[in-house]
Amino acid sequence: MADHLAICPGTYDPITLGHLDVVERSSAIFDRVMIAVSERSRNKEPWFTASERIALAEESVAHLSNVTVQGFNALIVNFAREVGATAIVKGLRAISDFDYEFQMAQFNKQLADDIETVYLPASAQYSFLSSSGVREVAAWGGSVDAWVPPHVAVALSERLARTGGTAH
Repeated sequence: MADHLAICPGTYDPITLGHLDVVERSSAIFDRVMIAVSERSRNKEPWFTASERIALAEESVAHLSNVTVQGFNALIVNFAREVGATAIVKGLRAISDFDYEFQMAQFNKQLADDIETVYLPASAQYSFLSSSGVREVAAWGGSVDAWVPPHVAVALSERLARTGGTAH
């Protein structure tokens, strides 16, 4: 029987409980799961460096023996092939997520028809949750404790203290 590796790609800036919900559920479906942390963002300057985001993710999944974390800087299907993944797992919060992710899945299928895209709907309590929302609340001094692991909340506070309450 083949060993099935799935990757969960994203910027994880920062990793949230919604991300972890998808990763934990994926770890029950696949033999191995890799959180694939994009080392750069095409849309914005991340608050945390790639190495910081990787470290926060590693600490967040330390309790999951079949989950690893690795940075990447390539087309996701090329990275998937490089690490031997057979599936890309994406969490969906809303119809707008599906519209975008469906389009990306079609591109990926054209580029690598041997790699499947699997969608997991967000659990109800995380259906609104996004890293950008967490960053916005944190930047305005609000508590993000209900949406991120404790060490991530501390990292956000430290980041804002170092930068005088701004993102950069």
